[in-house]
Amino acid sequence: MPNRLIHSQSLYLRKHADNPIDWWSWSEEALEAARSQDKPIFLSIGYSSCHWCTVMETEAFSDPMIADYMNANFIAIKVDREERPDLDSIYMQAVQIMGKNGGWPLNLFLTPDDLVPFYGDTYFPIEPRYGRPGFLKVLQSLHQVYREKRDEIRTYNQEIVNNLSAIAKLESTEAIDADILINGINKCAEVVVNRGMGTCFPMIPYANLVLQAGRFQSSQFNSEFEQNEIRLKATQRGLDLSLGGIFDHIAGGWHRYTVDPTWTVPHFEKMLYDNGLIMEYMANLWASGFQEPAIERAIAQTVTWLQREMRTVEGYFYASQDADSEGKEGKFWVWSYGELKRMLTEAELRQLAENFTITPDGNFEEQNVLQRLQPGPLSNQVESSLSKLFQKRYGEYSQPTDAFPPARNQEDIRRIAWPGRVPPVTDTKMVVAWNALMISGLARVYQVFGWENSKQLAQDGVDFMLQNQWFNDRFYRVSYDGNPSVFAQAEDYALLIKALLDMHQAVPVAAKYYLQEAIRLQTEFDRWLWDEQAGGYFNTASDASEHLLVREKSYQDNATPAANGIAIANLVRLSLLTDDLTYLDKAEAALKAFGGAMQDRPIACPSLIAALDWFQNQTLVRVSEDNYQWLSKEYHPTTVFRLEEMPNLETVGLVCEGLKCLPAATDLEQLKEQLARASSRQV
Repeated sequence: MPNRLIHSQSLYLRKHADNPIDWWSWSEEALEAARSQDKPIFLSIGYSSCHWCTVMETEAFSDPMIADYMNANFIAIKVDREERPDLDSIYMQAVQIMGKNGGWPLNLFLTPDDLVPFYGDTYFPIEPRYGRPGFLKVLQSLHQVYREKRDEIRTYNQEIVNNLSAIAKLESTEAIDADILINGINKCAEVVVNRGMGTCFPMIPYANLVLQAGRFQSSQFNSEFEQNEIRLKATQRGLDLSLGGIFDHIAGGWHRYTVDPTWTVPHFEKMLYDNGLIMEYMANLWASGFQEPAIERAIAQTVTWLQREMRTVEGYFYASQDADSEGKEGKFWVWSYGELKRMLTEAELRQLAENFTITPDGNFEEQNVLQRLQPGPLSNQVESSLSKLFQKRYGEYSQPTDAFPPARNQEDIRRIAWPGRVPPVTDTKMVVAWNALMISGLARVYQVFGWENSKQLAQDGVDFMLQNQWFNDRFYRVSYDGNPSVFAQAEDYALLIKALLDMHQAVPVAAKYYLQEAIRLQTEFDRWLWDEQAGGYFNTASDASEHLLVREKSYQDNATPAANGIAIANLVRLSLLTDDLTYLDKAEAALKAFGGAMQDRPIACPSLIAALDWFQNQTLVRVSEDNYQWLSKEYHPTTVFRLEEMPNLETVGLVCEGLKCLPAATDLEQLKEQLARASSRQV
């Protein structure tokens, strides 16, 4: 008999509905049950496309003995981290304070009266292995500890709370030191250098900062980057992402990361946020002058993948696709050598192997992950061979632009007669922050390449959120089949405001509309999440922070950029577009609030460093629409364009450095020279 998670809208929670564990979702009812029954809370946090979350669900959480013990002695609560990143962030830090490595699934044991964890870790096997104890033994030990060592737990919990409070407390500064920007760029550039070991993540917030810093003189950087120009780090990241096995060369879309240091074998889940971030980065890299054909191909294929597999008829984008298919990681995407021999002629296979990593032994569990061997365009013959692989995967009569239905759950997997391979499950919820990242990517792609389909996808996505995510005058984070859920958090506000400002720059005919909507959303953001005392934005609204151990203000970048870094850059842009200096005052106050973090831990906050660059080097260009169409295809970081009628026929544009303007430019070349000097004037 299903447990109460069967009624959840979250795919991740519903995946646990058939567990024998008596799961609750995070709610006042669940917390009250723990308090009234004096049972510790077992809190388990994960997400639907998480491989090890799936493993634990099918192993430990499906075991009757474990379930019986859990139900008798604990209140078990499941949380989808994609719905509640605020809870995930707090409890992830708590586990790290305990000396554990963070990750998902994230499993913690909380005392019911204060919700403070007294133990936590990630994956627990059903039996002892991988150097980890069996889960039943863990439950038995912790139940005994809870019953017999309450005083020790209270003392330990106070230490956890003190540490969380210390982490959340930010050291503000009265002024921003002039060296913080360059020091931050130097430190963050080190993250973009491939050291030849471990896993490879896109790390786009870091790559963005490095690309943004490419306009500065290399003499400003440390000795390593005087010898190796910093911009080469940005272009190398573009090559890694467009040539590596992290990219799906057959059907488009980037996987989450690779498990090796050579960008070869991915962890196969595809996340919307990664793809939005990478698309914007690659378009900017192209606009900066690095016009590698593999980059254009990767962007175009990813736009097609979005249309085919990740978009609803209403216009919004799905959250993610699983790594597993038919119970095996990567099965949907990889190829055995024998399969390739059967599908391709000898000449086709030889040509394909000259361009991609293909061997009889394979590079992943005797299968082949396709990784390009060199940059440049692919021949028509190779593209034809890849099309055969596409048809094998999706069905003989499928075309890349055909809509491909998502497998929403395991029931769909079993019910639908799939024309090709059995696909992974798609998490079809809409997350505002992630959709906003994709819209920013599509807007930039339209600016740089002029592809109408990317503009239409971006417009439809924006329209859906603006029309459907407000309810009772509040903005919501998630949508399930058009039904809004969960109050928006800081990253939702910040990233959608950024997307609206990006659309303002990309679609001049609707610029006024997008700016008005950005201002409306910024007003709500300021009302509910701005810290009036210290500056900066809290992760959660003032009326949605009940039961949180601390009220955090996110500034550290992870796979996605930190909300406050994006928010500060937005404030600078709004100030330039509206001439309203109260936005600039807020940006300065927020930068001061995070001044200590930028000075002491710059490697943790590239988006804050990028926001500081916006604040110090903010540039406004007033220009006619005719001249803007040329400038918009170029890469001009920390610059906002305003389309205006010029005061006379001799003037082609006006460049303003912060609060002062340069002499009117009388030709496009003069305008470009002024713009180049203005954007790098601080360094």
